[in-house]
Amino acid sequence: MRILVIGSGAREHAIVKSLKREGGHTLYASPGNAGIAEDAEIVQLDVQNGREITRFAQEQDIALVIVGPEAPLIAGAVNDPRERGIAVFGPSRDAAQLEGSKTFAKEIMSEAGVPTGGAVRASSIQEVIEAMGEFGAPYVIKADGLAAGKGVLVTEDSQEAQAHAMHWLERGAVLVEEFLEGREVSLFFISDGDDLISLSPAQDYKRLQDADAGPNTGGMGAYSPVPWIAEAFGSEAEFIAQVKAQVAQPVINVMNERGTPFVGLLYCGLIVNGTTIKVIEFNARFGDPETQVILPRLKTPLSELLFAAATGTLGTKPPAEFSDSSAVTVVLASGGYPTENSEPVPLGGLGNLQGVDVIHAATAKQDGTLYSAGGRVLNLVATADSLEVAREVIYSQIDEVDFPGVQYRSDIAELS
Repeated sequence: MRILVIGSGAREHAIVKSLKREGGHTLYASPGNAGIAEDAEIVQLDVQNGREITRFAQEQDIALVIVGPEAPLIAGAVNDPRERGIAVFGPSRDAAQLEGSKTFAKEIMSEAGVPTGGAVRASSIQEVIEAMGEFGAPYVIKADGLAAGKGVLVTEDSQEAQAHAMHWLERGAVLVEEFLEGREVSLFFISDGDDLISLSPAQDYKRLQDADAGPNTGGMGAYSPVPWIAEAFGSEAEFIAQVKAQVAQPVINVMNERGTPFVGLLYCGLIVNGTTIKVIEFNARFGDPETQVILPRLKTPLSELLFAAATGTLGTKPPAEFSDSSAVTVVLASGGYPTENSEPVPLGGLGNLQGVDVIHAATAKQDGTLYSAGGRVLNLVATADSLEVAREVIYSQIDEVDFPGVQYRSDIAELS
C-alpha cells in the first residue's frame, strides 16, 4: 500500500515505524523529522492545505492518508481529500472540534450522557474567580482551544490558578472544571463513524518532573498495558467494554446524528476511581507519548485498521490483537521545556543503545550531524516480558545518549 503520513513528531514516527514493520508499503511523510526520514520518503507539503494533500495523493496514487497532529485536523486538512474519494484517517474539521474546543466536547458529552466533571466556560477573570469559588480547590483551569499540552493547570493555589487563567484569556476563553479524584488512563478507539475498535490502554505522565511535580507538558513518558486496570475491573477487556458502552459509542452516535461523523482516532482521557469512570478530555488523534507504547504491542496490522476506518468497513474487522509484552517509553526533552525554547544542540550516542527503539520527536540533520529541534526531542522505547524489565532496559542505558541540557523523568512505569 502507498501511504502518506502527515506530521513531524514522535507520534508520527511511531506510526511510520509500525507501518514499516508490516512490510510491503511505500511510505511518504510530510514534513517529517530526521528519524522519520530514515523510514519514509520525506515530501514538502502545506499540511494544513487539503487541496495540496489531495494533489499529492492523486499524483502518487496514495491509497491511505494518515493525519497525525491536531492542527491540520482542526484546520480541515482531511475535508478535501475525503470529498474527492481518497481514503483519509482523521476527523473532518467539524468533527475535530471534539479536541479543538473543550466547550464543544462538554456539549457533546452532555448530549451523549457521558460521565464527566462539571465545568464553567469563562471569558473574564471575574467569571473565573466565581467558578473557582463554585468548585473549590484543587482548581482545574483549561484553555478552551489548542495549547500543545500546556493549557491545563491543576493547583491548590488560587493565585497560580488565576495567573494561568489570565495567560490563556488573552487568547480566548477558558474552562474552570470540577477536580476529579482518581487515576488517569488513556484509551484509544478507532472509528469509521459508526463502528469502533479499541486499542490497549496506556498511562502517561504529564508533569515535567518526578513524583508529578513541575508544570504540565505534552507528556514525559508512558507505559502499556496498565496492570491496575485489570485488578480494578477484573480484566482489561471488561474495562474497555465499559468505556465503549458509557463513553465512546454514545459520543460517536451523537456525532453521527449531528451530521458530523467522527472518522479517525477518538482519544479518551479518563479518570478512574474504583470502578467509576469519568472523562477528563477527548482528543481527535493518537496521543503522544501513549502511541509509542501501544503500537509496539499491536499484532493486528495497523494499516488494515486505519484503512478500514477510512473506508467505512471497520464493522467487518475483528477486535485488534495485542501481544502479552509490556512497553515503556521515556521522553528526553530539551532544557527549558515546556516554558521556553532552547537552542539546537548536537545529539550523539544513539548507536550505543541496545534493545531500545529510538523515536524522534523534534530532530533535524545538518551536514550529517543530528540536532535537537527543541521541546520534546526523543523517545526511548523498550518492550519486554514485564514493565519492570522494560523500564530497566531504558534507564540502564539512558545516559549513553549525549544530549546537553536534557530533561527526563526517572520514575516512568515505577509502579511500586
